[in-house]
Amino acid sequence: MKDPTADWVEKAEGDYWVMVREARVTDRPSFDAVCFHAQQCVEKYAKAFLQERVVEFERIHDMGYLNSKCASVDLEFEVYKVDFKLLDSYSVDIRYPGESAAESDARAAVAIALRLREFIRGKLGLTPQ
Repeated sequence: MKDPTADWVEKAEGDYWVMVREARVTDRPSFDAVCFHAQQCVEKYAKAFLQERVVEFERIHDMGYLNSKCASVDLEFEVYKVDFKLLDSYSVDIRYPGESAAESDARAAVAIALRLREFIRGKLGLTPQ
């Protein structure tokens, strides 16, 4: 059986690479997809952190909830409260008609995902990439 933390990290990395590839596209990029996968990357890294710290969590996409759970065991997560909240709108709504991300949204989401990925990987003792 695989390590549950490693499973979360593997899933997070999948979303990270989809985000990176789509953010580089010059012909008809999907800014919605960039934002969604940025959010998913951070969500799964937060869940990896909680898994590693043996903190139970609900299977939801609420980034405020995840930030709060992470901060309950490591106060440094408080610094990233706004970043978590900004990604929150890309978890569900962006995938449905009536909501669309602009290029500026995608750039902001990527910057947040890169920052939080590096931060949480450090908390997990993983090397920066």
